[in-house]
Amino acid sequence: MPDQTSQKLDRPTIGPTSKVTADAPSLTVPPSVPDRPLRILMTANAAWNIWNFRRSLLEALLGDGHRVTVVAPQDEAVPDLERLGCRFVPLSMNVNGLNPLQDLGLAIRLRRIFVEQRPDIVLGYTIKNNIFGAFSAKSLGIPFLPNVTGLGTAFLSSGLLRKLVERLYRAAFTSLPLVFFQNEDDQNLFLRRRLVKASQASLLPGSGINLERFAVANYPVTEPPVFLMIARLLRDKGVVEYVEAARMVRERYPGTRFQLLGAADAANRTAINLATVQAWEQSHGIEYLGTSADVRCEITAAHCVVLPSYREGAPRTLIEGAALGRPLIATNVPGCRAVVDPGKTGFLCAPYDPGSLAAACLEFLSLSTERRRAMGLAGRMKMEREFDQSIVVAAYRSAISMVRA
Repeated sequence: MPDQTSQKLDRPTIGPTSKVTADAPSLTVPPSVPDRPLRILMTANAAWNIWNFRRSLLEALLGDGHRVTVVAPQDEAVPDLERLGCRFVPLSMNVNGLNPLQDLGLAIRLRRIFVEQRPDIVLGYTIKNNIFGAFSAKSLGIPFLPNVTGLGTAFLSSGLLRKLVERLYRAAFTSLPLVFFQNEDDQNLFLRRRLVKASQASLLPGSGINLERFAVANYPVTEPPVFLMIARLLRDKGVVEYVEAARMVRERYPGTRFQLLGAADAANRTAINLATVQAWEQSHGIEYLGTSADVRCEITAAHCVVLPSYREGAPRTLIEGAALGRPLIATNVPGCRAVVDPGKTGFLCAPYDPGSLAAACLEFLSLSTERRRAMGLAGRMKMEREFDQSIVVAAYRSAISMVRA
């Protein structure tokens, strides 16, 4: 590995409330590599989360010679992570709900793992791993770098639960050198509620997208049109609105296809069970596709990718759809609206409103094939400008250098 220690990125490249983009001057500077490989620990609420969303960063850190350990509940992604070259430590945790006793146990388990693994820095993802990982790391004097990938059900609710989560965030993130956000709305919310300081906040374009793996695909010319929603089958993702909008659209255009791809019966308070989905197949004409190991196949066969979610961090399925050259329909909410340029790369609709979603679908159906294709290509160009994975990797390399300086 060439010695690049003399070419350290300037601290301001990821400074207060900065936005990392493809146009950032810092990206022309070679990444800074420490004098010795670091022991980097990444923690999230699922090993699958690291494999699916952080793979490019993981590969870059391993390529830089660092030793990377993933700490998460064990699932089917663990062998893939180990084949890539990282270590894995299983973490027992209750992903859902806020139980003070269970969460105290999580903080204790994370602290024990940090003591055993002795990381130089911890990278955190997902709500509980960010909050309790920060508490545990700070108690040991270990630098902790969280990424707020979404706000979860707690921030969609009101009252005591939201207040409790806000207090936990505020206490956990106090004195951290840097907090990454995946969309401007979430960052502004944290600043407005004084959960972080402006000097800590830095904005990333989601998790980035591998534009070579998700290369633009030929637009389908087959009929009838296919709408595709990819999401865990949760009410918060807008699944019910999607199904109802499908019924409305199919009343006017009976041949239109509405596909749904994602895991049912998830361990979540807003989960939709498989029996309900199967009933929708009969009553609303929904095509349930189950799950997929490679969503490129399903996206390539679709004419439009839809996500009527109530709130997102940086919606991966929309980013993947746009990268492959597909127009998008999404709700005008934090996260989703950052990915869609209305009228250019897709359409935005009102959240919680199947009628508004149906209207957006009907507007899409009124377009010619050439207009749809052009809209998809405009989305691809947006991904190249704003969401390339290299932007995220460069920001993390710079942040790690800054924290370890």
